[in-house]
Amino acid sequence: MTTVYIISAPSGSGKSTLVNELRKSVSELEFSVSYTTRPPRGSEQNGQEYFFISRPEFERLLAEDALLEHAEVFGNYYGTARRFLDDARQRGHDLLLDIDVQGERQVKQKIPDAVNIFILPPSRKELELRLHRRSQAEGMLSEEGLKKRLAAARREIENCKNYDYILVNDRLEQSIDELKAVVLAERIRRSGKRPSAEEEKWLVTAEQHRQANMRPKIKSILDSFGPSPPSDDDV
Repeated sequence: MTTVYIISAPSGSGKSTLVNELRKSVSELEFSVSYTTRPPRGSEQNGQEYFFISRPEFERLLAEDALLEHAEVFGNYYGTARRFLDDARQRGHDLLLDIDVQGERQVKQKIPDAVNIFILPPSRKELELRLHRRSQAEGMLSEEGLKKRLAAARREIENCKNYDYILVNDRLEQSIDELKAVVLAERIRRSGKRPSAEEEKWLVTAEQHRQANMRPKIKSILDSFGPSPPSDDDV
Protein backbone atom coordinates (compact mmCIF):
# COMPACT_ATOMS: atom_id res chain seq x y z
CA MET A 1 0.00 0.00 0.00
CA THR A 2 1.37 3.39 -1.04
CA THR A 3 1.55 6.13 1.58
CA VAL A 4 1.57 9.69 0.29
CA TYR A 5 3.65 12.19 2.30
CA ILE A 6 2.96 15.88 1.79
CA ILE A 7 5.60 18.40 2.85
CA SER A 8 4.79 22.12 2.88
CA ALA A 9 6.62 25.19 4.13
CA PRO A 10 6.92 28.92 3.54
CA SER A 11 9.47 29.94 0.92
CA GLY A 12 12.91 30.13 2.56
CA SER A 13 12.25 27.59 5.32
CA GLY A 14 14.82 25.12 4.00
CA LYS A 15 12.27 22.59 2.84
CA SER A 16 14.14 21.63 -0.35
CA THR A 17 17.29 20.78 1.59
CA LEU A 18 15.34 18.60 4.03
CA VAL A 19 13.52 16.83 1.19
CA ASN A 20 16.78 16.12 -0.63
CA GLU A 21 18.37 14.65 2.50
CA LEU A 22 15.27 12.57 3.25
CA ARG A 23 15.34 11.06 -0.23
CA LYS A 24 18.96 9.99 0.29
CA SER A 25 18.27 8.17 3.56
CA VAL A 26 14.83 6.54 3.09
CA SER A 27 14.40 3.73 0.57
CA GLU A 28 11.31 3.03 -1.55
CA LEU A 29 10.28 6.68 -1.33
CA GLU A 30 9.62 8.26 -4.70
CA PHE A 31 9.57 12.01 -5.28
CA SER A 32 7.13 13.85 -7.48
CA VAL A 33 8.84 16.64 -9.42
CA SER A 34 6.29 19.43 -9.80
CA TYR A 35 5.48 21.33 -12.98
CA THR A 36 5.74 25.11 -12.92
CA THR A 37 5.37 28.05 -15.29
CA ARG A 38 7.97 30.16 -13.44
CA PRO A 39 11.46 30.47 -14.92
CA PRO A 40 14.38 28.53 -13.39
CA ARG A 41 16.33 30.20 -10.57
CA GLY A 42 20.07 30.07 -10.15
CA SER A 43 21.39 26.57 -10.89
CA GLU A 44 17.96 24.88 -11.15
CA GLN A 45 17.69 22.34 -13.95
CA ASN A 46 14.63 21.12 -15.81
CA GLY A 47 13.44 17.78 -14.45
CA GLN A 48 15.32 18.07 -11.17
CA GLU A 49 13.81 20.81 -9.01
CA TYR A 50 10.85 21.30 -11.38
CA PHE A 51 9.63 20.66 -14.88
CA PHE A 52 9.62 24.17 -16.34
CA ILE A 53 6.84 24.54 -18.89
CA SER A 54 4.88 27.33 -20.55
CA ARG A 55 1.54 28.58 -19.31
CA PRO A 56 -0.32 27.11 -22.35
CA GLU A 57 1.33 23.72 -21.67
CA PHE A 58 0.24 23.86 -18.04
CA GLU A 59 -3.31 24.80 -19.00
CA ARG A 60 -3.37 21.84 -21.39
CA LEU A 61 -2.50 19.52 -18.48
CA LEU A 62 -5.33 21.08 -16.49
CA ALA A 63 -7.79 20.58 -19.33
CA GLU A 64 -6.72 16.92 -19.62
CA ASP A 65 -7.22 16.40 -15.84
CA ALA A 66 -3.62 15.19 -15.72
CA LEU A 67 -2.80 16.95 -12.43
CA LEU A 68 -3.37 15.63 -8.93
CA GLU A 69 -3.24 19.18 -7.57
CA HIS A 70 -2.35 22.65 -8.75
CA ALA A 71 -2.06 26.19 -7.43
CA GLU A 72 -1.19 29.66 -8.61
CA VAL A 73 1.47 31.36 -6.45
CA PHE A 74 2.87 34.84 -7.13
CA GLY A 75 1.45 34.71 -10.65
CA ASN A 76 2.92 31.31 -11.57
CA TYR A 77 1.28 27.91 -11.80
CA TYR A 78 2.57 24.88 -9.88
CA GLY A 79 1.16 21.35 -10.11
CA THR A 80 1.69 17.63 -9.52
CA ALA A 81 1.10 15.10 -12.29
CA ARG A 82 -1.16 12.14 -11.45
CA ARG A 83 1.30 9.80 -13.20
CA PHE A 84 3.75 9.99 -10.29
CA LEU A 85 1.17 8.53 -7.91
CA ASP A 86 0.19 5.84 -10.43
CA ASP A 87 3.84 4.86 -10.95
CA ALA A 88 4.56 4.69 -7.20
CA ARG A 89 1.52 2.49 -6.62
CA GLN A 90 2.56 0.11 -9.38
CA ARG A 91 5.98 -0.31 -7.78
CA GLY A 92 4.61 -0.56 -4.23
CA HIS A 93 6.57 2.50 -3.14
CA ASP A 94 5.59 5.54 -1.09
CA LEU A 95 5.32 8.99 -2.69
CA LEU A 96 6.67 12.31 -1.42
CA LEU A 97 4.99 15.54 -2.53
CA ASP A 98 6.65 18.94 -2.04
CA ILE A 99 3.64 21.26 -2.40
CA ASP A 100 2.10 24.35 -0.83
CA VAL A 101 -0.93 24.66 1.43
CA GLN A 102 -3.31 25.09 -1.53
CA GLY A 103 -2.15 21.85 -3.10
CA GLU A 104 -2.19 20.05 0.25
CA ARG A 105 -5.93 20.70 0.66
CA GLN A 106 -6.61 19.31 -2.82
CA VAL A 107 -4.58 16.15 -2.24
CA LYS A 108 -6.15 15.50 1.20
CA GLN A 109 -9.60 15.70 -0.35
CA LYS A 110 -8.60 13.00 -2.84
CA ILE A 111 -6.34 10.96 -0.51
CA PRO A 112 -7.63 11.46 3.07
CA ASP A 113 -4.99 9.15 4.60
CA ALA A 114 -2.08 11.13 3.17
CA VAL A 115 0.43 12.21 5.85
CA ASN A 116 1.02 15.96 5.89
CA ILE A 117 4.08 17.61 7.42
CA PHE A 118 4.63 21.35 7.79
CA ILE A 119 8.14 22.83 8.06
CA LEU A 120 8.38 26.04 10.10
CA PRO A 121 11.17 28.61 10.21
CA PRO A 122 12.41 29.34 13.76
CA SER A 123 11.16 32.94 13.56
CA ARG A 124 10.26 35.75 11.19
CA LYS A 125 13.73 37.26 11.62
CA GLU A 126 15.47 34.03 10.65
CA LEU A 127 13.16 33.55 7.66
CA GLU A 128 13.91 37.08 6.48
CA LEU A 129 17.66 36.42 6.77
CA ARG A 130 17.35 33.19 4.76
CA LEU A 131 15.31 34.91 2.06
CA HIS A 132 17.89 37.71 1.87
CA ARG A 133 20.72 35.19 1.50
CA ARG A 134 18.88 33.29 -1.21
CA SER A 135 18.02 36.52 -3.01
CA GLN A 136 21.66 37.61 -3.01
CA ALA A 137 22.77 34.21 -4.32
CA GLU A 138 20.15 34.10 -7.07
CA GLY A 139 19.72 37.82 -7.74
CA MET A 140 16.00 37.22 -8.11
CA LEU A 141 14.10 38.83 -5.23
CA SER A 142 13.34 42.54 -4.83
CA GLU A 143 12.53 44.19 -1.50
CA GLU A 144 8.88 44.23 -2.54
CA GLY A 145 9.07 40.55 -3.40
CA LEU A 146 10.62 39.84 -0.02
CA LYS A 147 7.77 41.61 1.76
CA LYS A 148 5.23 39.58 -0.23
CA ARG A 149 6.91 36.31 0.73
CA LEU A 150 7.03 37.23 4.41
CA ALA A 151 3.33 38.13 4.34
CA ALA A 152 2.57 34.87 2.51
CA ALA A 153 4.64 32.96 5.08
CA ARG A 154 2.47 34.21 7.92
CA ARG A 155 -0.70 33.15 6.10
CA GLU A 156 0.76 29.72 5.38
CA ILE A 157 1.84 29.21 8.99
CA GLU A 158 -1.69 30.03 10.11
CA ASN A 159 -2.82 27.10 7.95
CA CYS A 160 -0.44 24.61 9.55
CA LYS A 161 -3.27 23.62 11.92
CA ASN A 162 -4.42 21.40 9.04
CA TYR A 163 -1.21 19.35 9.19
CA ASP A 164 -0.51 16.14 11.10
CA TYR A 165 3.11 16.95 11.97
CA ILE A 166 5.04 20.17 12.58
CA LEU A 167 8.83 20.47 12.37
CA VAL A 168 10.88 23.58 13.12
CA ASN A 169 13.91 23.79 10.84
CA ASP A 170 16.33 25.41 13.29
CA ARG A 171 19.28 22.99 13.34
CA LEU A 172 19.62 21.21 10.01
CA GLU A 173 20.93 17.80 11.13
CA GLN A 174 18.32 17.55 13.87
CA SER A 175 15.55 18.54 11.45
CA ILE A 176 16.67 15.88 8.97
CA ASP A 177 16.53 13.22 11.70
CA GLU A 178 13.08 14.40 12.83
CA LEU A 179 11.67 14.34 9.32
CA LYS A 180 13.07 10.86 8.74
CA ALA A 181 11.55 9.70 12.05
CA VAL A 182 8.09 10.93 11.06
CA VAL A 183 8.20 9.14 7.71
CA LEU A 184 9.49 5.87 9.17
CA ALA A 185 7.13 6.02 12.16
CA GLU A 186 4.14 6.24 9.82
CA ARG A 187 5.43 3.23 7.93
CA ILE A 188 5.65 1.28 11.19
CA ARG A 189 2.15 2.29 12.28
CA ARG A 190 0.63 1.30 8.97
CA SER A 191 2.51 -1.99 8.77
CA GLY A 192 0.85 -3.28 11.96
CA LYS A 193 4.04 -5.06 13.01
CA ARG A 194 5.66 -4.92 16.43
CA PRO A 195 8.30 -2.13 16.43
CA SER A 196 11.93 -2.83 17.24
CA ALA A 197 13.82 -0.76 19.84
CA GLU A 198 15.08 1.59 17.12
CA GLU A 199 11.61 1.90 15.60
CA GLU A 200 10.20 2.79 19.02
CA LYS A 201 12.53 5.79 19.02
CA TRP A 202 11.11 6.90 15.68
CA LEU A 203 7.59 6.58 17.06
CA VAL A 204 8.47 8.67 20.13
CA THR A 205 10.12 11.40 18.04
CA ALA A 206 7.21 11.51 15.62
CA GLU A 207 4.70 11.79 18.47
CA GLN A 208 6.59 14.78 19.87
CA HIS A 209 5.99 16.54 16.56
CA ARG A 210 2.28 15.89 16.35
CA GLN A 211 0.54 19.18 15.69
CA ALA A 212 -1.26 19.12 19.05
CA ASN A 213 2.08 18.83 20.85
CA MET A 214 3.63 21.68 18.84
CA ARG A 215 0.96 24.33 19.39
CA PRO A 216 2.96 26.43 21.88
CA LYS A 217 5.88 26.52 19.43
CA ILE A 218 3.58 27.42 16.53
CA LYS A 219 2.13 30.30 18.56
CA SER A 220 5.60 31.56 19.47
CA ILE A 221 6.68 31.60 15.83
CA LEU A 222 3.46 33.26 14.69
CA ASP A 223 3.88 35.90 17.39
CA SER A 224 7.31 36.73 15.94
CA PHE A 225 5.53 37.87 12.75
CA GLY A 226 3.54 40.45 14.71
CA PRO A 227 -0.21 41.13 14.42
CA SER A 228 -2.04 39.51 11.56
CA PRO A 229 -2.70 42.07 8.78
CA PRO A 230 -6.35 42.70 7.88
CA SER A 231 -7.78 40.52 5.13
CA ASP A 232 -9.39 42.00 2.03
CA ASP A 233 -12.78 41.41 3.65
CA ASP A 234 -11.79 43.65 6.58
CA VAL A 235 -10.77 46.60 4.41
